[in-house]
Amino acid sequence: MNTLKNISSAFWSPDIWLPPNITWDDIKPNSENKYADYHHLIFPLPMALILLAIRYALERYWFAPFGRSLGIKNTRAKKAPPNEILEKAYTSKKIKHKQILALAKQLDWSERQVERWLRLRRSQDKPSTLTKFCENSWRCLYYTYSFLYGLIILWNKPWLWDINHCYYNYPYHSVSNDVWWYYMISMAFYWSLSFSQFFDVKRKDFWQMFIHHIATIILMCFSWVGNLTRIGTLVLLVHDCADIFLEAAKMAKYANYQKLCDFIFVIFTILWIVTRVGIFPFWIIYSTSIIAPKIVPMFPAYYIFNALLYLLLLLHAIWTYLILKIAYNAFYAGQMEGDIRSNSSEDVSDASLNNTPVNNTTNYSLSFGSFAYPLQSESFFLHTLSAILSAISKRNTGVSIDNHFTGYRLQLALYRQPLHWIPTEARIIIDSHLTGYRLQPVLLPTVISLDADIVA
Repeated sequence: MNTLKNISSAFWSPDIWLPPNITWDDIKPNSENKYADYHHLIFPLPMALILLAIRYALERYWFAPFGRSLGIKNTRAKKAPPNEILEKAYTSKKIKHKQILALAKQLDWSERQVERWLRLRRSQDKPSTLTKFCENSWRCLYYTYSFLYGLIILWNKPWLWDINHCYYNYPYHSVSNDVWWYYMISMAFYWSLSFSQFFDVKRKDFWQMFIHHIATIILMCFSWVGNLTRIGTLVLLVHDCADIFLEAAKMAKYANYQKLCDFIFVIFTILWIVTRVGIFPFWIIYSTSIIAPKIVPMFPAYYIFNALLYLLLLLHAIWTYLILKIAYNAFYAGQMEGDIRSNSSEDVSDASLNNTPVNNTTNYSLSFGSFAYPLQSESFFLHTLSAILSAISKRNTGVSIDNHFTGYRLQLALYRQPLHWIPTEARIIIDSHLTGYRLQPVLLPTVISLDADIVA
């Protein structure tokens, strides 16, 4: 017991958490001043469970019916035929091309059949569009509430208009009831995201988001214990602003309101750059790093608090790159394609998913928009390119070929035909990879299959 007391005493030492010559008794809550009480950090945990219950109720009784009224279907991909060998390979680790060849030989299947089974199996694990719509609706609703509530309660606070008030007379900053609720509910929301992330739609930036949630929670805990709540409220307000439009753009995308999605995405991109790349580093972090040391004596917990702000800034830089990449591609495609935080769903077919052996002549199907087929040699690349040009020439489409720094670039101008073969322009890039040449689809809204017999 003495050891635990010593550890607790060392951890909560005022020399770590507070400026020099300040003790916990100096900022102990009393009838006159309601300072931040670290005992209150337990409240967000049960509040997070309440938020999860509210979310479940809203998704089931409000968001889902609303999504269905917009024509969003709750359809799921067909299940892959049972196959113990492929199931074991699928769940064990990421499958490489050599393993696909070995599995095809073991099952006496064609390589294409194995790839189709794997694509179908991956699609089986993906949530329906309605599920993703409901998740984004919940987040959009919360961020809207949080931003408006934060803006309202901070409107008459002096530190919103002059950030130096975050440090004047520190640490003797009383926490009003509205700020208390703002902090507790915000912390509860990020706790709920940390819990639900393991059950929500899996994103390709899963671990970045998990680090973001944990860093945000730790940041809020540090600011609460160290009574840095004023700067903490500004960080929350800046972060909630752009997220509203990100979730709204996704909702419009899932509901097939493409023009509305594009319009909202433009607003989101502007707000993101202004708040996350502009205001956050050049107003808040500049203040905590340059101005604060001139007003407040520094202490260890403050350095950790400031380091976490820089960690958030690093994550912002990564996401800004992804956002600008989406915006750049959308500029050429004429519409926003995909989700900056999720892999697009694959349109797959269960055709040819059987155990019928194939003949010695390999039939390669180049399905643009659903998968990238690896070509193992330059001769395969030339044969494939010839087959593509031959198939396209029958469609009366314009074709142009130019050099690309990683290999070859084939740009297909697919115009509207009387039969509406394809609705929009498509760009296909053939890049050089370590395993050979790879056909990579870019910004193709629908699946196009060009079947050609290629004999190695």
